[in-house]
Amino acid sequence: MSKVISAHSVSVDGFITGHGPGAGHGLGDGTMLFDWYFNGDTPSQVFDGFKLSEPSARVFDAAAARVGALVIGRNTYEDSDHFGGGSPHPAARPFILSHRYAPEITERQTLITTGIRDAIAAARAAAGGKDVGLMGGGVLASALEAGLVDEVILHQVPILLGGGRPFFQALPQHVHLRLIEAVPAPGVTHLRYEVR
Repeated sequence: MSKVISAHSVSVDGFITGHGPGAGHGLGDGTMLFDWYFNGDTPSQVFDGFKLSEPSARVFDAAAARVGALVIGRNTYEDSDHFGGGSPHPAARPFILSHRYAPEITERQTLITTGIRDAIAAARAAAGGKDVGLMGGGVLASALEAGLVDEVILHQVPILLGGGRPFFQALPQHVHLRLIEAVPAPGVTHLRYEVR
C-alpha cells in the first residue's frame, strides 16, 4: 500500500521559508534552503535541471520517484505562484488543500476544500499505487493530527534563519518518530523518520 510522506528542506531552527514569503515574493529570503539542489555534479533522475551531490541525489531521487500525487497547502501554493498552473513534481498530480475558493486553479490541479482526510484519499486514488507527498507545514500538521503520515523526511540545511514560516505547527499531542536513515551531504543532512 502506498505511504503518505512529507519531505521538506528546513533550517536548523525549523523554518521552511525565509522572512517575507508570499505571492510574488516566493519563499522569502530563505532560498538558500534549496541550494543543495544545485551544488553537485550528479543530475537528478526525476527532476530536470537539478545537479546534486552524489549522496543527495541518491536520497532525493529515491523519495521523489516514490511520489504519484501531492497534497499541497494553500500557503505553499500561493508562495510558489501556483506552480505556473501545473505541479511542482514532474510526475505527480497536485491536490491543493484550502478552505476557500481558488479561482486560479487549472485543469491540471485539483482543489479540495473538505479537509485533510478527503485530500489524502483523493491523492491516493490518483497516485496509481505510488506514495502521496505532503507539501506545507499546515498540511503536515493536519495529517499528523489525523494519524495519516507514515514518514517525515527533513533535508536539514545548516543555517539559522531566525524567522519565516515554521515547518512544524502546533499539534494536540506528541508525535513519536523513529530515525530510519541519516545521510550527511554537502550543504544538507538528510534525515528520514518513520512516524510511530
